[in-house]
Amino acid sequence: MNRTCARLFRLLASLALLFVLLAPAHAADDEVVADFKKYFKQYKDTATRVQAVFSLEDVDSPAVVEALIPVLRLVEEPDVVRAAVRVLSQFKSDASRAALFAALEAQKDEAVRSGLLQAATAGKYGGANEALKKLLVDKSSDLRRRAIEALVASGDATVADAIVPLCNDADPAPRCAALEGLAALKSPSVVKPAIASLAHEVWQVRVSAITALKKVRSRDAIEPLIARLSVEEGRLQVDVGDALNEITGRSFGTRLEMWQQFWGAYKERFQIPTDEELAKLRAKQKEEAAKYKPEKAGTSYHGIETPSRRIMFVIDVSGSMENLVVEKERFEDGGYPSFLRIDICKTELVRTIESLEPYVEFNVIAFATAVRPWKKDLVKANVVNKSAAVDWVRKLEALGGASKEDLAQAGLTSSANLEAGKTNTFGALSTALGAGGRGTKDKAYECVIDTIFFLSDGRPTVGDYVDPQDVAREIRDLNKLRKVVIHTIAIGEFQKDFMKLLAEENGGIFVDLGR
Repeated sequence: MNRTCARLFRLLASLALLFVLLAPAHAADDEVVADFKKYFKQYKDTATRVQAVFSLEDVDSPAVVEALIPVLRLVEEPDVVRAAVRVLSQFKSDASRAALFAALEAQKDEAVRSGLLQAATAGKYGGANEALKKLLVDKSSDLRRRAIEALVASGDATVADAIVPLCNDADPAPRCAALEGLAALKSPSVVKPAIASLAHEVWQVRVSAITALKKVRSRDAIEPLIARLSVEEGRLQVDVGDALNEITGRSFGTRLEMWQQFWGAYKERFQIPTDEELAKLRAKQKEEAAKYKPEKAGTSYHGIETPSRRIMFVIDVSGSMENLVVEKERFEDGGYPSFLRIDICKTELVRTIESLEPYVEFNVIAFATAVRPWKKDLVKANVVNKSAAVDWVRKLEALGGASKEDLAQAGLTSSANLEAGKTNTFGALSTALGAGGRGTKDKAYECVIDTIFFLSDGRPTVGDYVDPQDVAREIRDLNKLRKVVIHTIAIGEFQKDFMKLLAEENGGIFVDLGR
């Protein structure tokens, strides 16, 4: 009895100590939340509001959910909403996560529910599958898509059966998310709907289907992909070839006759190679490929080749493009009119435009502070359009560059036009993506191009977003449904990590032309 009492006493003492240790922290957390709710409405500028939201970053309490729900409604201030999502995605306690999912079920506001779903996805919150599954039939396609992403992020493979019906969603956004989500879960259940989506009218859905079949390698996908290879053109034709290569271990690429002969000979007895067997095949093929010069893939710009037939060229004409390259030896055999960055880049763009095949559609955007498209829409690369584009490119000049600094120092700032010569990277890329500077939730997948070549010599200095990380994040978000490949070409002395990140996050290739 005495021993039992002693144990009970020690337990009570431990609980009391724990209470003493935790109570001040809880009290401090409550005070932080209370102060946030008291003062947030007084802040009118976005930067201060973002800082206020981040004051809750270290508070792991259900009260944070309640405090940030009104913030998620501020759709006109995306940076503030994004800060709230980040805070809500960092909960460690079950109580806070449970409060987030309870709010998700209780709230009717679409913006709030979207923000909560984004937080659950970023935080990889599990344990609320039933609540998330209810949103798979929501009338909002955005919520359906985000519910799929949250379910997949939880890492629970048992959610696959609930996601499969969304592979036939009437809206391309959740349909793509379902195909990609099932592929991320390595679920064989993606194969049948992905095959059915190979002929979808929206090309981004076809991209998701091809990618899913490439990741979840199935014998059943080979024949439909070979059939699709005879239909697709440009970039998607290469995607189909790559998927077939990955599934079979062969390396026929876009050579339709080779695939037809292969399947005709081996259809009845072919077995999908294991991951280990595939790795060995790839190593051997790489060794063999090094012996041969690859065939030209289509359009080539600064050494980057693309099979795309819908291309946007984006060229920087900001003031710094008037500077001379430092490593002149890298450019002296290029036949350029000068060592000015702008002359080198214009010359290469002219050569690429002149070499475009007639079936390619293209456009050009020049940007500094303002963004100037050559044409409103893509045009065919016929002889007349190529001549007009070449003339337009040759007339481009760097705006507000070094040659204008003397005018500025003399007080002739309007003549110098230095303000026009800044670098509006976000504006240029968002315009190229058809977003007009901002993305739109409805039909955000619609885009007339599938490939961008983006050339710049400097860090962003003007626009809706200037910090390189912010620009990269916004372009990634704008492009998530559009699925445009963005190749980046850097010239000059600035740090190139930003340009490399842009390419990596958008399926492209990064080329450094040097200083």
